[in-house]
Amino acid sequence: MSASRLLPLLVLGFVLGTVLSPAQAQRTSGSVGLGGQVGEPSGLTLKFYNESAPSYDFLAAWSLVDDNFFLNGHALWNYDIEAENLSSDQDLEWFVGPGGFLIIDDEPGDDEIVLGISGTIGLNFVVDRRFEFFGQVTPRIAVVPETEGDVGGGLGFRYYF
Repeated sequence: MSASRLLPLLVLGFVLGTVLSPAQAQRTSGSVGLGGQVGEPSGLTLKFYNESAPSYDFLAAWSLVDDNFFLNGHALWNYDIEAENLSSDQDLEWFVGPGGFLIIDDEPGDDEIVLGISGTIGLNFVVDRRFEFFGQVTPRIAVVPETEGDVGGGLGFRYYF
C-alpha cells in the first residue's frame, strides 16, 4: 500500500471517529482515543485508555524513509507530572511500556516481513479531557528475519470518544 493510498484512509478514520463520537466525550478509563502521528513512521494511532491499569496503544503507519507498512502495539503505564500552571481540565503525564511491531516491506521484488520487540517512552498533554497531544521515542529490535536495532517515534494527537 503506497503512502498516497494510506493518507485518505487515515483522514477518513479520524473524521468518522470525531463526527460519530458523543458530545460529552472525555478521557476516562475505558475511553478510546483516535488520532494521528507524524514522525518515523507516520500514521493512524488508536489508544484504549485505563486510569489505574495499563493503557494500550496501536499504530498503523507508513514509513516514508524505508517505504514500508508498519504496525505496532504497546502496553503503556501513565504517570502524572505535577504542574502548577495547568487547569482542572488539563493533565501532563509521562508514559512508558513494552510492545512489539510488524513491518511489511513494499519494495518491488522484496516482500519481506520483519517482526520485533519495542518499547516506548514519552509525554502526554491532555487538554479539555478530550484531546491528547503526545511525543514519544520508540527503540526497536527486529528479531525476524535478522536481529537489527532501530529507533522511531513521533508527535501526535488523539481525540477521545
